[in-house]
Amino acid sequence: ACDLMNQGILALVSSIGCTSAGSLQSLADAMHIPHLFIQRSTAGTPRSGCGLTRSNRNDDYTLSVRPPVYLNDVILRVVTEYAWQKFIIFYDNDYDIRGIQEFLDKVSQQGMDVALQKVENNINKMITGLFATMRIEELNRYRDTLRRAILIMNPSTAKSFITEVVETNLVAFDCHWIIINEEINDVDVQELVRRSIGRLTIIRQTFPVPQNISQRCFRGNHRISSSLCDPKDPFSQSMEISNLYIYDTVLLLANAFHKKLEDRKWHSMASLTCIRKNSKPWQGGRSMLETIKKGGVNGLTGELEFAENGGNPNVHFEILGTNYGEDLGRGIRKLGCWNPITGLNGSLTDRKLENNMRGVVLRVVTVLEEPFVMVSENVLGKPKKYQGFSIDVLEALATYLGFKYEIYVAPDHKYGSPQDDGSWNGLIGELVFKRADIGISALTITPERENVVDFTTRYMDYSVGVLLRKAEKTMDMFACLAPFDLSLWACIAGTVLLVGLLVYLLNWLNPPRLQMGSMTSTTLYNSMWFVYGSFVQQGGEVPYTTLATRLMMGAWWLFALIVISSYTANLAAFLTITRIENSIQSLQDLSRQTDIPYGTVLDSAVYEHVRVKGMNPFERDSMYSQMWRMMNRSNGSENNVMESTAGIQKVKYGNYAFVWDAAVLEYVAINDAECSFYTIGNTVADRGYGIALQHGSPYRDVFSQRILELQQNGDMDILKHKWWPKNGQCDLYSSVDTKQKGGALDIKSFAGVFCILAAGIVLSCFIAMLETWWNKRKGSRVPSKEDDKEIDLEHLHRRVNSLCTDDDSPHKQFSTSSIDLTPLDIDTLPTRQALEQISDFRNTHITTTTFIPEQIQTLSRTLSAKAASGFSFGSVPEHRTGPFRHRAPNGGFFRSPIKTMSSIPYQPTPTLGLNIGSDPDRGTSI
Repeated sequence: ACDLMNQGILALVSSIGCTSAGSLQSLADAMHIPHLFIQRSTAGTPRSGCGLTRSNRNDDYTLSVRPPVYLNDVILRVVTEYAWQKFIIFYDNDYDIRGIQEFLDKVSQQGMDVALQKVENNINKMITGLFATMRIEELNRYRDTLRRAILIMNPSTAKSFITEVVETNLVAFDCHWIIINEEINDVDVQELVRRSIGRLTIIRQTFPVPQNISQRCFRGNHRISSSLCDPKDPFSQSMEISNLYIYDTVLLLANAFHKKLEDRKWHSMASLTCIRKNSKPWQGGRSMLETIKKGGVNGLTGELEFAENGGNPNVHFEILGTNYGEDLGRGIRKLGCWNPITGLNGSLTDRKLENNMRGVVLRVVTVLEEPFVMVSENVLGKPKKYQGFSIDVLEALATYLGFKYEIYVAPDHKYGSPQDDGSWNGLIGELVFKRADIGISALTITPERENVVDFTTRYMDYSVGVLLRKAEKTMDMFACLAPFDLSLWACIAGTVLLVGLLVYLLNWLNPPRLQMGSMTSTTLYNSMWFVYGSFVQQGGEVPYTTLATRLMMGAWWLFALIVISSYTANLAAFLTITRIENSIQSLQDLSRQTDIPYGTVLDSAVYEHVRVKGMNPFERDSMYSQMWRMMNRSNGSENNVMESTAGIQKVKYGNYAFVWDAAVLEYVAINDAECSFYTIGNTVADRGYGIALQHGSPYRDVFSQRILELQQNGDMDILKHKWWPKNGQCDLYSSVDTKQKGGALDIKSFAGVFCILAAGIVLSCFIAMLETWWNKRKGSRVPSKEDDKEIDLEHLHRRVNSLCTDDDSPHKQFSTSSIDLTPLDIDTLPTRQALEQISDFRNTHITTTTFIPEQIQTLSRTLSAKAASGFSFGSVPEHRTGPFRHRAPNGGFFRSPIKTMSSIPYQPTPTLGLNIGSDPDRGTSI
C-alpha cells in the first residue's frame, strides 16, 4: 500500500482478511486515501465480522464494499422458524467462532441447548476417533445430537463431512441440517444435496438477475462479459463472491472518476511517502471519498451503494431446502428469502409432513405378536403379508397421510433391551442403528425405550395380565358330604350315639308303661335306632312317655331340624354351583402362592418392570418382590421363556401361569378352540402401546395427531372390536370350564349317594350270609341220645307264670288288643310226645307257634278267648293263671294297663301218631 501511494493513487481497493484490514484502515485514514475494503474469507469459509472501528469524524476513509455479516440474524430467524430447541454447530478451522457470538447469546437467552464442535481438516480421522473413544451410550447420545445441526464451513469441507457421517451411519433420514455460507454456488448445492440424507436447508447469498436475458450483460453504458453475466456459465459459477464485488468496485470507481472529470474537479494523484513522520495527507482525499459515496452502480452483485456509515446495505439471502427422505440426489426447492429490511419472506414448514407424505417409503420393523402383528400370507418368492391390530393402525395412518411402507421382522424376534455394552437389540436396536424408520407391534412405552427412540401417543392402553388354564370341571363323587366338614360329621355321629345312650339310660332308670299290644321293646339297640330314625326324619317306633325322655327327644328333634335344614340348603348350593378349585383371581393371589410356577418373556418390558419394582427396597407393595423371587429362579431360566408363544403353550400343556400383556392374553383366551384359558390382571392402565420412531423423527407429531383423530371419531374402537369382540366364544374371566351344560344334575353329582347305598346293600348281604352261616353252624351241633330230655312242662308253666304278677283278681277274658309274648326256650320235648295240641283262642291276637328245626315244620293258629278258657300243655293236669306283662323293645317290662287276669290252662294233647322223639332240638313260642 505504501509503495502504491509513492507511485500515486486516487483510491485503494483491498480484498483481504480482517487481520490486514485494520492496518490498511489506519493507513488510509492517516493519508486520506479512499479505501474500498472487500472482505475475503479463507478458502470460501463464511465471513466473520471484522470489527473495524468507525467514528463520526471526517478522518474515516474506509468503505466496506461487502455488506455486513448478517449470519447471526439469518440463522436465528431460521432456527426460530423451525422451532429447534437443541442442536449442534459445526465449524471448520478457518472460521472465527467469534463471528456468531451474538447468535449464541440470543439463543442462550431463549433457553435453547446449543453445542459447538470444530471440524478438523482430517475428517476421517476425527470420525474414527469418535468411535474409538466413545462408549455405545455416548455414541447414541451423539447420534441424537446430530439430528439437528448447523454447518458453518466452506462447501468442500461440508461435502466431505456430510459424506463421512452418512457412510458411518451417524445420521439417518430423519436428520435436519442447515448449511450457511455466502460462497455456495449452484454446483455446490447440487453436490451437497446428492451426498446428504434427511432434510437439508442451505442458506446462501444471492444476487438479483434481470428477467430480460438480453439486458443481463448491460449495466448502463457498460457491457459485461457474457462469461460473467450468464449465471449458468461454468466460469461465473466458480467465481467467488469477493471477486464479483471487486468487479463492481472497479466499475464504481470508474464511474466516480468519470464524474470528477465531467465536473472538472479532478485532483492530481497523491504521491505520498507513508514512511516519513512528517508526511502530509492527500488534499483531494475527502472530495474523492464523497464522490465515491454518492455514486452507485448496478453490477454483478446488484446495486452497489454506500450508506452514511460507509457500509453497503444491499444484501439478499436465499433459503433452499429439501424434504425428508433417504433418497440421494433428490430435488431442492426455494423455501424463502431474507433481507435486513423485510426479514424472512416465505415459509419454511415442510408441507409434506402436514397431511401429505406421498412418495415417502418407510421401513417398518416389527415382532410377531398375536393379535397385533401376524403373518396373513406367506407365498414363496413374494413378500410376506401381515395383519393384526397394529397393522390396521399403520394402514389407517398410511391411507390418510399417503406414505408407503415395507415391513420386516426383527432378526432376533425380540422387542429389545439394553445390553452390557450399552447397545440395544431387537426392534429397538433396529431403530437405534437407523436400519428402520418406525417400529410397530405390541410395543409398550417405557422410560428406558424413550431414552433412545421416540414414541407416538398411545393408541391402546396397556396392563399386565396373567394367563392360566381353566380348572376342569371335576365332580366329587361324595359331593353329598361336602356341605359339612369332616369334623362336623364326626360330631354329628358322636351326638347320635350319645343321645341314644342317654335315652336308653333314662328309660332304664324310669321304665315307661307300654300299651297292650305294643310291638317294641326298650333295648339299647332300639334306642339307637329310634334316635337315628328321628335324625333322618323317618320317625320312631318307641313311645316314650316319661317327662325326662320327652324333654331329651324334644331338644334332639330341634337339633335335628336345624342340622337337616342347614344340610339341605348347602347341598342344593353345592350341587348347582360348581366350586372354583383355582383360587387365583388377581396378581396378589398369584404372588402369594407357590404351587403354580409363573414367569414371563426373558428380558422383556414386563420382566424389567417386575425386576425393578421387586428389587426396589422402598417399594411398598410386596407383591413384586414375591413375583421377582419366583421369576428369578435359576437366574431366570427356570420359569421364564424366550418367546410369548412358548409361554402360552406351557400354560396349555402344563402347570404354569404366564405373565404378559393383558391384551395379547385376552386375544389368546378368546380364540382358543377349547376355551381352556382364563385371564386375570390389573384394571388400571399405567402405560400404553405406541409406535416407535427414530429419535427426533419428523413423523412423530403428525402420527400422534392422526392417532388422536382416530380415537376421537371412534375408528380406533372399531379396530379394537375387530380383534377383541365383546361377545366371544369363550369366557375370559371364568376359572372353570363352562362348555358343559348347566342346569340338570348328572349321575356324577350323585355318585357318592349311590356308593353309600351300594355299600349298605353289600354290608347287609354280608351280614345276612354271616347270620345264615352262624345259624347253620349252631343247628348242626346235634346232641347224642343220652343227652335227650323230655320237655318239662311244669318248668314251662313256671316260666310262663313268671310273667304274671301276684294280683289274684280274676280275669274273665282277653282284650282284643294284640299281645306279643317273646320267645321262651323249651328245654326239651318229651320223647313220648308226638305233637303238641294247638288250642284256638278265637277273637284274640294270641298266637302260639310250635317250631321244629331241621324238619322245618311250623304250625300257627289264632286262639280265641271265647272258644276256650285256656290251652293245655302236654299231660300236665294243673294250670296257673296270672296277668301278662308287655315286653319293651329294649328288653324291659312295662306293666300292662289292663289289671285283669289272663287264665292260661294247659292239658295233655292226644297223640297224633307222629313220632318226633328223634328231634330233640325243638322250641315253642307263645
